[in-house]
Amino acid sequence: MPELVSALFAAYVGLGLLVGFVAGLLGVGGGLIIVPVLIMLLHANDLAAGMEPQLALGTSLASILFTSLSSVRAHHRHGAVVWPLVRRIAPGIVLGTLVGALLAAQMSAQVLKAFFVAFLFYAAFQMWLDFKPAPHRGLPGRGGTTLAGGVIGAVSSWVGIGGGTLSVPFMLWHNVTLHRAIATSAAIGFPIAIAGATGYVLGGWGVQGLPEGSLGFVYLPALAGIVAGSVLTAPLGARTAHRLPVRPLKRIFALLLVTLALRMVWTY
Repeated sequence: MPELVSALFAAYVGLGLLVGFVAGLLGVGGGLIIVPVLIMLLHANDLAAGMEPQLALGTSLASILFTSLSSVRAHHRHGAVVWPLVRRIAPGIVLGTLVGALLAAQMSAQVLKAFFVAFLFYAAFQMWLDFKPAPHRGLPGRGGTTLAGGVIGAVSSWVGIGGGTLSVPFMLWHNVTLHRAIATSAAIGFPIAIAGATGYVLGGWGVQGLPEGSLGFVYLPALAGIVAGSVLTAPLGARTAHRLPVRPLKRIFALLLVTLALRMVWTY
């Protein structure tokens, strides 16, 4: 049993090493990798049978609490974060993410897996085409921004990401420049992580059949390993990004997402 625990923790650290490097290299959230791989690890070791997606999603969102802080600080030092937009969109983000996480805690595993697989294909398509929508209009008023934040938050809670796959295109569409959109998306990821992790902790509180070390639907051993690994490799990925062409790397990552999606369809 101790050998199994040690092997699993090593797998979580290895997952964190991969996630940190890819996040630093391509500027994408790690949830698109964390969730499917963690579901596979939990399933293979018969942990949280029937609740693997909820545990993986909650753990992924909790990891963003730690990984987003350094990113936000770096962007803030360069003056790239549009803080007035963060403050305006945050209420919708928090409400949408919290409600989405609480709903996800009650969903069947198959529904969550199907939604996640569909989102993986969408993210892979977006990355393969290097999709950047042409700007057409200014940002909407408070009501429209709150609504957009609610949608971004809810979807993020169902796929375990910090929202960048949705929030960056939203901001580009509304005439926010690319570097400011990426920086502001990093800042938006923090309230998503807080609300999402809280929702999954509350939604899984007292649920029977979760593995030891679970705080609701947040699996602390996996969280510790992922954070430890990602902190080590994120700077390496960022340095590598300045030496290699990004577009071919994004296409390789898109193929990885498709592979993970097909694996989930085939296995589950």
